[in-house]
Amino acid sequence: MKKLFLLLLVVSAYSCKTAQSTASKDNSNPTKYINSISEKDLKKMLYTIASDEMEGRETGSPGQKKAGLYMIEQYKKSGISFPKGASDYYQHIPASYLNARRNENLADSENIWAFIEGSEKPDEILVISAHYDHVGIKNGEVYNGADDDGSGTVAVIEMAKAFAKAKKQGHGPKRSILFLHVTGEEHGLHGSRFYSENPLFPIANTIADINIDMIGRRDVEHSNTNNYVYVIGADRLSSDLHNAVVAQNEKYIKMDLDFKFNDPKDPNHFYERSDHYNFAKHGIPSVFFFNGVHEDYHGKDDTAEKIEYDALTKRTKLAFSIAWELANRENRPVVDKK
Repeated sequence: MKKLFLLLLVVSAYSCKTAQSTASKDNSNPTKYINSISEKDLKKMLYTIASDEMEGRETGSPGQKKAGLYMIEQYKKSGISFPKGASDYYQHIPASYLNARRNENLADSENIWAFIEGSEKPDEILVISAHYDHVGIKNGEVYNGADDDGSGTVAVIEMAKAFAKAKKQGHGPKRSILFLHVTGEEHGLHGSRFYSENPLFPIANTIADINIDMIGRRDVEHSNTNNYVYVIGADRLSSDLHNAVVAQNEKYIKMDLDFKFNDPKDPNHFYERSDHYNFAKHGIPSVFFFNGVHEDYHGKDDTAEKIEYDALTKRTKLAFSIAWELANRENRPVVDKK
């Protein structure tokens, strides 16, 4: 009887310890990890991504592939692996797919993906996306695409680093996060369309897409300040997503949210013009962060020295705070609109 009593005590103690170790982590305050997002690191990465060495990152070009290798190197340095179920950091896209709609003689290209597995709901996936292609070389001049979309590219990498740091310190996201760098955006959103049609994880399990496309400059509408960002699409499918964007901004960032281009009647149709749209078409709540069009849009002077790094950093922090909320909240965003 005495031995049985001792055995029960041991089992009980072990069960309590196991329950404590698997208890839900308190991820209610992301401030420490928001503040880990580094202007210095964003600038260093962008000066490489948007350098002449990358030859304008035309879809499928040697320069784009070189940029991709640099991006993968950043993930490896931070201990962030490629997704479960994939064999490497690449989702290969054949030229036949890229040229099917209009033949532009594009070469084979790749989406690049990295992954942090969720601690409690690993089968639910938050996608954070940005395109890493640009328009290449024209008339012998490199079109560097620092803002379009070098800014979004480095923002996604820096956000991944912040999530990896949180995970190492016992505060990893409760849902899984797919960091998705898509190709072929400039030729018709090809990379995001390919992923949406060939998803690594079921579309039904994808809770939202946070898309970042041009967040390093300002437009003429905001000539006196860079403390703003255009928010597009958050409320098109989900009031929950819109409310999360507004609440996280008010709580942590306090940036001016400009919804001008979110108007369905906006003649620019920006909602349909970036990679989030290929997720939204499948009923996935999606939000697009954007600084607006400036004088160097698709021009040869969209260079790293013209980026406003304080604005890039603050907008990256905003996107991160929203990603943190979506990855850790109790319920996924409800789709309550069509």
